[in-house]
Parts: sequence; C-alpha cells; structure tokens
Amino acid sequence: MDKLSNLALIAQMIESAEKNIQSAKHLLREMMGGKDSPANSSRFSERAQVLSVSEGGKIIEGIFDGQNMIGPDGKQYPVPSNYSSKSKLVEGDVLKLTIADDGSFIYKQIGPIERRKIIGVLSKDEKGDFRVMAEGKTFRVLLASLTYFKAESGDEVTIVVPKDHDPVWAAVENVIKAPGENPADLEMMGQKPREEDSEMDEI
Repeated sequence: MDKLSNLALIAQMIESAEKNIQSAKHLLREMMGGKDSPANSSRFSERAQVLSVSEGGKIIEGIFDGQNMIGPDGKQYPVPSNYSSKSKLVEGDVLKLTIADDGSFIYKQIGPIERRKIIGVLSKDEKGDFRVMAEGKTFRVLLASLTYFKAESGDEVTIVVPKDHDPVWAAVENVIKAPGENPADLEMMGQKPREEDSEMDEI
C-alpha cells in the first residue's frame, strides 16, 4: 500500500475508534443509571473544556456538579455548601471561580441552566444520609440546606432540578414541616413545644 492509502486507513481507524469510545461512554452512563461516578462526571468536564482559564490562572470557569465545580482540566474545585445552598445552585450551572492572591476562592454564578421545581418527601437512608423522594426518583441534597430549614425525615421538600437532564443532586427551595413538628401543631395536640424551639423562634 502507498503512503496515501496508509494515511487514509489510519484516519478511518481513528474515526472508528472515536465512535466506539463515544458509544461505550453512552452505554456506561445508561448502565450507571445517571449516578454520580468518575465515568459519569466526565459529562461536566466535557462542557467545561469549552470554557476559559485566564493566563495568570486566577480566573477559572467550570460546571457545577451538585457539590463541586468541574474545571476545564477536569479537576474538582470545592464549592462552599453554604454558598451552594443560598444560591440554590443546580447541576449544570456555569460558575466563575476567582482565586485571590491570598488563596481564597470567590465563586459567581454566570450561567444558570433552565430549572423546574418539584415536591418530594425527605427521608434518611441506611447510611444516615438524607435523600428526597420525588417523581419516583431519589435526589441527594446538601446538608447545609436542610440544617437551615431545620428539616427532618418526613417533611415535604420543594426542590429545584435541571429541566433537561436527570440529576443526582437537587437544590432545596423550601421545606413544609410534617404535622406535629412546629409549635402551633404541638399546641393543637395538647403538647408544649420544647424550650429550645421557643427560644429559636424568638431569634
């Protein structure tokens, strides 16, 4: 075979290999059921690759994966849970990270994706982790959000999820306390609220 024929064959083999890899990734994601895993997290780094890193390495843009920001290099940058909860960040949101001279991280949401809200019920699994059951699915939520709302198992929770893809994580929008948990309900049942609950209500 001449040189041109060899080059054409090599190009064809590379193209075929790339297609096989893409098919394998797609099949693996389906087998994992959309769960957060090293293989599945590549969907975030793939999107982040088209974003920019400044020349000085001070500003990085990436994709929020529910807990961390995935940068163009595939690295995970920790996002404070308090910021994530307060901002109600959703999987797929684009974030800009500014690394200050003193090493502190400053995040800003610059590309929120389309969202939708659903209502579910909060429960705790065998490991003690909280989950929200909604629409026949289970979503992970940040503990900081649940702590802020003083949420407990059995409470109804309004969560925010991406509109166009099935996420692992959801943001907590609000919590509807289960009957018998707030002071008004306890009084109706002939019980007195705990002193610490009354004190927190006064704060």
